[in-house]
Amino acid sequence: MTANEACGGVLSAAELEFLDEPDVVELILCRLDQLKRVGCVSPDCAVLAGRVDVSVEAAVDLVARGCPPELALRILL
Repeated sequence: MTANEACGGVLSAAELEFLDEPDVVELILCRLDQLKRVGCVSPDCAVLAGRVDVSVEAAVDLVARGCPPELALRILL
């Protein structure tokens, strides 16, 4: 699985171990880009992007509907 394939999905810790460090960085940046597209720019957005065990699609949906990023973080974790 490549970082782009995993960008919108959820990865377990075991799956994450199979990615090289540059792929992990690419994955997190891809997830952060998705969040930024819906206006998520707070530090909580970076936390959401880095939590690959959380669906970025769910986070994007919450933020796009007006949910503050800090609340989206609490809901999804």
